Amino acid sequence: MAHYQHILIAADFSEHNERVLEQAAMLAREHNAQLSICHIVEDYPLTDFAYEPMVSVDSEMREMLLEAGKKQVAALADKLNISEAQQWVEFGNPRHDIVKIANERQVDLIVLGSHGRHGWRLLLGSTANAVLHHSECDVLAVRLKKG
Repeated sequence: MAHYQHILIAADFSEHNERVLEQAAMLAREHNAQLSICHIVEDYPLTDFAYEPMVSVDSEMREMLLEAGKKQVAALADKLNISEAQQWVEFGNPRHDIVKIANERQVDLIVLGSHGRHGWRLLLGSTANAVLHHSECDVLAVRLKKG
């Protein structure tokens, strides 16, 4: 088993996110590893009423979403004693930007939740699957179960 030195939690604020936090904290204790946390505020394109080409969320809305994300990440980080310097909230695409942050910050394990979707939802892709296939470091996908 690898010896992890820097573990990144990719938080999605789902109702089952506590399991992801618990797994990451346990591994950080076992490996005496640095623990960091990130959240990517997804840039959901919107169409205008005439169905013109897609437009991104406007800058005011973007700032509101980023601030809300930062507050939620800070609350989670506080539970795990993660310093503000190890908290990152960005606007973008989680499938790509989680990997980008991990690479930039020399993370050797990403911990994130996986909803275990099947059928069309799986064909459309998942964040966990994309991170797993594009990451240069290990990835732990914590199965998030309903109920």
